[in-house]
Amino acid sequence: MGCLDKLPYEVILRNVSFSECREYLKKNYKEVYTVSPGYKIFDVHIIGVPPVTIALDDDIVIFPYTKPCHGTFLVKVSSEEESVKIRKNQIKK
Repeated sequence: MGCLDKLPYEVILRNVSFSECREYLKKNYKEVYTVSPGYKIFDVHIIGVPPVTIALDDDIVIFPYTKPCHGTFLVKVSSEEESVKIRKNQIKK
């Protein structure tokens, strides 16, 4: 894939910092993970200020996404495959 625009995503927050994303995820979701910048999700490398926080809500993946020239967004995408991968490979925080 390689492009968020090709996914059926929903924007939760717009023009936010990574710390704002982190706090929102920790406050609103029970299943939260920390990944390093460059972590590949949906064939897209997440860029940002570490620690980069992502969350899962059943099969929905919620993560910060920086689109050059547009800013950072907190988005959610439904994907059973990606949810399983994250649960298998990451340490829950």
